[in-house]
Amino acid sequence: MILKNFELEKIKSSKSRIFLFYGENEGLKKELINKAFLDDNDALISKYNEKEVLSNSDEILSGIFNQSFFEQNRILILNEVSDKSLQFIEEILEKNLTDVKVILNAGILEKKSKIRSYFEKNKSAICVPFYSDDEKVLSSITKKFFIERKININQEIINLIVARCNGSRGSLMNELNKIYLFSNGEKINIDQVLNITNLNENFTITKLVDNCLAKNLKNTTKIINENHYNSEDCLLILRSFLSKAKRLMNLRYKLDGNENIDQAIESSKPPIFWKDKDIVRKQIKLWNKKTIHELITNISKIEYLVKVNSENSLNIVYDFIISTSK
Repeated sequence: MILKNFELEKIKSSKSRIFLFYGENEGLKKELINKAFLDDNDALISKYNEKEVLSNSDEILSGIFNQSFFEQNRILILNEVSDKSLQFIEEILEKNLTDVKVILNAGILEKKSKIRSYFEKNKSAICVPFYSDDEKVLSSITKKFFIERKININQEIINLIVARCNGSRGSLMNELNKIYLFSNGEKINIDQVLNITNLNENFTITKLVDNCLAKNLKNTTKIINENHYNSEDCLLILRSFLSKAKRLMNLRYKLDGNENIDQAIESSKPPIFWKDKDIVRKQIKLWNKKTIHELITNISKIEYLVKVNSENSLNIVYDFIISTSK
């Protein structure tokens, strides 16, 4: 029997003892398994992967059948399931155990898959497909996440976070939780998101912009040469420039308010990472309000040029970076 992944109540109330969850959306599968079977449940949970099942099937089956006499409520979770596990599943079903629920977690299964076909046609079994979330769904999840935690965030940052998780709800939730822990309940900007998210290209973009604003031409050129940026990275680079330029402007205003450099850095919100403080000090000394304002204006012009000359966008951005870092 086939059910949809949003039919949580039907899955929870089902009299079926065996469930096949298949597809690439591991984050949604984990979320549904927790809500339908594990939350508020004192069941004894056993987990195996297919390799363990195939090499120790007799031992595992013996354990299931024997322990079922002593345990009132048991859940067996089998991960990385494929057609190879079908015989093992059939042996479990033959026993018609009423105190054991079996959850099979599989990756992408083609229509010709034997185990998928078996579950789709079997009225006593539940089959639930899990496809990748589209950007609209992930955007909605991200927006709801921040609203519930009363954190202000703009659509540009939401779009960036969604784009970086490559359609994976699991990756999205990991990144959202990291951002939440860092934000400490306060508003964050796109530069902070680039720093926090666990992606190497984000790290190199941040370092590229920081060294450029510190007028370190040698390091800036080295970062460009060591990383293979593409046209899609251009807007990310420019947005990181804009975010850091605005931060520099705020720091400049703090200095005019009779704060010294260290005080200005320490009181900055969002907070500046300790490892970034030295390079920020250099940037503050190199840029005044007038030059920062000119930089922000120039970034806007470059962004426009990139959008209307996409085929030459990387050269436009590289020329801007080199001229700025001199």
